[in-house]
Amino acid sequence: MPVAKRAPRRAVVNRSQLFVSTHYFDPQAARHSNGDNGETRGHCTVPASSAPPLKGLQRLLPYFGHARLAWFTAVVATIIGAITQPLIPALLKPLLDRGFQRGALPLWFVPAALLLLFGVRGVSGYLAQLSLAKVTNDGMLLLRRRLFARLLDADMALFARQSASALSNTVVYEVQTGATMLVNSLSGLARDFLTLLALLGYLFYLNWKLTLIVGVLFPAVAFVMQTLSRRLYRITKASQNATDSLAYVVEENVLAHRMVRLHNAQPGQAGRFDTLSQVIHRLAIKSVAAQAAMTPLTQMLAAAALSAVITIALWQNNTSGITVGSFVAFVSAMLMLVAPIKHLSEVANPITRGLAALERGIDLIEQTPAETGGTYQTAHARGELSFEGVSVRYNEDAQAALSDVTLRISPGEVVALVGPSGAGKTTLINLLPRFVLPQSGQVLLDGRDIASWQLSALRRQIAMVSQDVVMLNDTLAVNVALGEAVDRARVLHCLEAANLANHIETLPAGIDTLVGHNATQLSGGQRQRLAIARALYKDAPVLILDEATSALDTESERLVQEALQRLMAGRTTLIIAHRLSTIEHADRIAVMAEGRLVEQGTHAELVALRGLYARLHRMGFDDPQLAELVA
Repeated sequence: MPVAKRAPRRAVVNRSQLFVSTHYFDPQAARHSNGDNGETRGHCTVPASSAPPLKGLQRLLPYFGHARLAWFTAVVATIIGAITQPLIPALLKPLLDRGFQRGALPLWFVPAALLLLFGVRGVSGYLAQLSLAKVTNDGMLLLRRRLFARLLDADMALFARQSASALSNTVVYEVQTGATMLVNSLSGLARDFLTLLALLGYLFYLNWKLTLIVGVLFPAVAFVMQTLSRRLYRITKASQNATDSLAYVVEENVLAHRMVRLHNAQPGQAGRFDTLSQVIHRLAIKSVAAQAAMTPLTQMLAAAALSAVITIALWQNNTSGITVGSFVAFVSAMLMLVAPIKHLSEVANPITRGLAALERGIDLIEQTPAETGGTYQTAHARGELSFEGVSVRYNEDAQAALSDVTLRISPGEVVALVGPSGAGKTTLINLLPRFVLPQSGQVLLDGRDIASWQLSALRRQIAMVSQDVVMLNDTLAVNVALGEAVDRARVLHCLEAANLANHIETLPAGIDTLVGHNATQLSGGQRQRLAIARALYKDAPVLILDEATSALDTESERLVQEALQRLMAGRTTLIIAHRLSTIEHADRIAVMAEGRLVEQGTHAELVALRGLYARLHRMGFDDPQLAELVA
């Protein structure tokens, strides 16, 4: 069976999160990054896609193609706006040829035509902008929904590959920035391209020979744009990866601010930040250089074409004769070509940046598999657990985290897992909710392989209380009833059973009080009791308890232990145990070492055996110095 890829732990990640990031920073590698190869070495990122922009746009259609009426309105309004552009120089021809001849042209004609012309342009521009805003926001809403849905059901390996900052940046910021930038740029591209066609059509109508000379300009402009836009695309991808790396360093130092200060690591962390900032700085300069080169190159080509046209027009005037109005209209229309050509030369950068940002989101949806499970489900399991010859290896060349472990637990039995750090205790309990998948062997719940269970049904049977409590920034009631509808009476009952009722009564909003980020406004003991209340509310038949190693004051310790006794009653319980009191009162103790189950039995039996458990017992489980050994 496949195994979710594991990497060494980040120091700032809660043990209870059960999945970690593997983004590591290598200053030397970052220093030698060439900046336009689609990756930033030293930060574990997905290489830049080499797919052409047109293919990338096709991938966006399912998200931005639904607002058909808005698209239709925007296209029609853009076409109307483009058609009105050559009408401005077209008014110059009759004005100059006949406007100064008495009675040849009505006095009201030109002012009325100008008012009508700019009125139509204004209305069409307004409708186009409004319609494109709807297209953009509808697409963003759909893409964000699907991205967040994928995060909620993604295979656990995703969270080992990507940091929290990179994922949140993709879902929240890059979708918005990319969609706005891309849709606005594409609308500008369409508007300027249609304006260009309209002006060229008018120029061809006035003088097709001179217009053919102008046509020589476009292959050269297209070549310049294609060459520079490809480079911009590569640089943009590399900039995104470097920005993710920088955000990760900031996130790491914010979360681990105490540890950084305790070890006086600020200079080293500042060096990490500065090195990545330099990478982003170099990429930004390269991006500006590529973008800035487009405008002067296209303008020089336009100036060369204009010079040739004026020279030939003057020569034609000497041979065949051209009216002043025709000449001025032609030159005016040609000068008006410069603006759309300039805009077209500049549009490559925002299009590539927007496309690259949105492609990251689409890659996350398309390339990240969802968790898979079976179809079996039941309302309430009995709680019989069996680990049958289970082996887990996170990396091919690494030591096995679990090796042929067999452990059977009866319904309602309390089993304490004991062993040195790295013995495989956490891996074993992570098998139950399928946060880790075994490479061989089976894990059974009520005699049925958990791989055959529907994931949501399986996880309904399991409650977890970890030493690192994770709470959402929501009300106490929502945190207690997490995943279920809030039953206020039931929430209050669970809080009372968890010895938190007295504290809740002191809060102005009671169970509607917002707990803040990870409930940091609560004490350590209160947060642990809140986690116990959550497990009580879930009322699952199987309980996983990762007992806290951190010392609590005597009263908090007593309240937590009382709440745990209520929680464990009648439930199949697996405890990663650190306290002698907990271990001695377990129905059975399973001792692990180097991924194997080496001893099991009652406390008295294992002490008499004089093995690993007896040695740990002699050292004293309550000794704080032993916490890391047994953790």
